[in-house]
Amino acid sequence: MTEITRRTALKTSLGGALAVTAAAAMTKTAFAADPVEIDLFFPVPVQGKLADKMKELIDRFNTQHADIKATAVYTGSYDDTSLKTRAAIKAGKPPAAVIMSANFVREYVINGDVDPWDSLIEKDGKTAAVYFDNFWPALKPNAVIDDKVYGIPYQNSTPLMYYSVDAFKDAGLDPDKPPETWADWLDAAKKLTKADGSRWGIMFPGTYDYCGWLTSAFVMQNGGQYYNHDYGGEVYYNAPSSLGALTLLDTLVNKAKVMPPGVSDANACTSAFFAGRLGTMLLSTGSLSFVRDNMKTPYKVAFLPKAVRNAAPIGGASLILPKGNTPERQAAAWTLINWLVSPEIAGEWSRFTGYFSPRKAAYDLPDMQKFMSDHPDAKIALDQLKFAVPWFDTFNTVAVRKAMEDQVQAIFSAKVAPADAVVAAQKAADELLRPYVEQTALKAIG
Repeated sequence: MTEITRRTALKTSLGGALAVTAAAAMTKTAFAADPVEIDLFFPVPVQGKLADKMKELIDRFNTQHADIKATAVYTGSYDDTSLKTRAAIKAGKPPAAVIMSANFVREYVINGDVDPWDSLIEKDGKTAAVYFDNFWPALKPNAVIDDKVYGIPYQNSTPLMYYSVDAFKDAGLDPDKPPETWADWLDAAKKLTKADGSRWGIMFPGTYDYCGWLTSAFVMQNGGQYYNHDYGGEVYYNAPSSLGALTLLDTLVNKAKVMPPGVSDANACTSAFFAGRLGTMLLSTGSLSFVRDNMKTPYKVAFLPKAVRNAAPIGGASLILPKGNTPERQAAAWTLINWLVSPEIAGEWSRFTGYFSPRKAAYDLPDMQKFMSDHPDAKIALDQLKFAVPWFDTFNTVAVRKAMEDQVQAIFSAKVAPADAVVAAQKAADELLRPYVEQTALKAIG
């Protein structure tokens, strides 16, 4: 072989090697592209080990989706989560998705802080209407606003009445016949309450958020509307139905004395219930697993008692897409959301927490059918969905909600009469809603 031939062969060999190396590097780069990093803000508003479970789910998601790296960020209560989300959006670093209290979704839409999911739904070849048929109809009003999907239902609840079988028997009540009306409930509570303070007939949380949620239930059970479902600037705090609801609360605490005075939180309620010092309590469906794991004596669950009609506000949270994310992060968030609300994962989350699954198909799965057979208390929330109504959602939601909650808490402490409370609550709410009312009025006249 001549020198020229050797040089040519070497050059060809080196060129081929370099080409192979380059191709391999390109292939390696293609397959080792950095995953899209996204964060999910999530709250833990009820009792239980939900934070650990959520992180476990996200770790599982990451192992199944090498092109996405999701991080679960615990953000406190529902109210805290909203504050942190707004701050992140304002700072230009929005989370990719948030498990947001369903009653905040409308306010995010009003303020322009959230994007709809519709375009991502359409990329999957579905219409919003077809996609939402997968969920319980009662969840739609707090998720679909102005004909666009802004919330994907995730962990959902209604309030329930929990009651102690032993306490009912001790008071001469039939545990197979829970009270169905306010009058029945009050009568049962009088029999359950012991004069020495060792047992109360009724307890439920009077803390912020919980208080407004339950108060809205009482108003709607009394035949009224707590707020305008179709307009974010109108509440009915001083309506006769609201006065009747607050009169009930005043009676329970200050007149019949079947409920302890002052503001109790969820922990105080469950502690009393577990210790045998409470006959009935109103608490979220989301507390079912906590009660089931900690109540050592028999208990049952029933619908909320009614005045003139059954009514239970939807609670819990939906998944939202905060404004300001890139298309890549939006697409990754959509992949995560669809995984979280799949029948299998939604059913698993329901069994772990006590929230009912928003996906109807979850209840067709063998694991869920067995669970429902083993735990009939979980069926009550589904049955109560026939009477479910949207959760309170207005402009300036928290402040407007607190306008009534402050008055209810004052009633619990015997500081104000119901007639004065509804007037004060309406006055405060109207002032807080005024900017939105004026803004929409100007839009209406062009």
